Amino acid sequence: MNPLIALLLIISGTIAAQNKQAVTRLDGSKISTEEIDKTVEHLMDKMKVQGLNLAIINNQKTAFIKSYGFSNKPANTLLDTSTIVYGASFSKAVFGYLIMKLVEEKTIDLDKPLYQYLKKPIPNYEYFADLKNDPRWKLITARMCLSHTTGLPNVRWFNPTEWEPAFDSLGVIKLYFTPGEKYAYSGEGFKLLQLVIEEITQKNTDELASEKIFIPLGMTRTGFIWHESFGDDNVAVGHLNDGGIDKKRKRTEPVSGGSLVTTIADYARFIECVMQRKGLRKQTFQEMIAPQIAIHSKIQFPPITTETTTENDGIHLSYALGWGTFQCQYGKAFFKEGNGGSWRNYNINFIDKGISIIIMTNSENGEKLFKALLDTLLGDSCIPWKWQGYYPYDNKK
Repeated sequence: MNPLIALLLIISGTIAAQNKQAVTRLDGSKISTEEIDKTVEHLMDKMKVQGLNLAIINNQKTAFIKSYGFSNKPANTLLDTSTIVYGASFSKAVFGYLIMKLVEEKTIDLDKPLYQYLKKPIPNYEYFADLKNDPRWKLITARMCLSHTTGLPNVRWFNPTEWEPAFDSLGVIKLYFTPGEKYAYSGEGFKLLQLVIEEITQKNTDELASEKIFIPLGMTRTGFIWHESFGDDNVAVGHLNDGGIDKKRKRTEPVSGGSLVTTIADYARFIECVMQRKGLRKQTFQEMIAPQIAIHSKIQFPPITTETTTENDGIHLSYALGWGTFQCQYGKAFFKEGNGGSWRNYNINFIDKGISIIIMTNSENGEKLFKALLDTLLGDSCIPWKWQGYYPYDNKK
């Protein structure tokens, strides 16, 4: 046989075999990689999503990983699994895992008031100076920071009591309720905890995460800051609905709640590690994903109001330590989103089933396809999509 023909037959057979491969949904049914491709490409086209990364974990191991579309559509460059993307609030899940490692090492206690670790009172640090007339800052603990119960706002520059908060150049930071009282998503709480662990260890968050997570897991293209080793050749930009391009700046200072840059391949390694319960003792892992506070807010983000709902009581929607959590017919699930302008990401993990999904998009429209894609990939997953604002593209509300 002609060697070239033989090679073509081998390649053709390999492709055919790949198309017949399948991943497992929550109910045990299978979905082929070919069907996954068709679904992703259809939804991206319908919703004008320029780029999407997808990883599916079965039996605690990556069963499917693929990149679709553009890393930079105007430049006609394509995404691949080693393209650096912005993780946004995926940062908080990584930071939460890091804190649990520090808890195991007895570097920090989840329930010791944070001010007791610091060299001076919290309001004596410039960033938190506005708290000087409210002594409730003495109540804040690491557990509260990780479970979003500090009473601090999400971002100080936006009033969390307004439905559509406008930018506030003064950025006064204050406690909107007594710490520990209820859930209200707070990036500022993560900044406070970051301040504490960096003062305790005399290392910044990127150094700690690199030492304890990124290097051990081989996450060579991940950081809370930009590393020159990443290079400039394979870095995605975000795509805004007005046609604008969102190019993330190369941070030199880590932000525990939102500065993570990574790749789908690297982040899948992290989620594999979490799903395999590696790096943490059993008791520590269980505490990390255990409900800390029941959630009764109507939506995940601002405003902070007294308005509540029972809509998610059936799934026991709660916040754990760095992750949201709920219960469904398939057991415990824990999840994290990442939302930053043109970067929309989602990860959900069904620990009892060994199944995870990671979606990372560089499109402002990314969230509009989440529910439809998850319904196809997982089946009836019970995710609190209304609370998360993941209204599907064909939803009439």
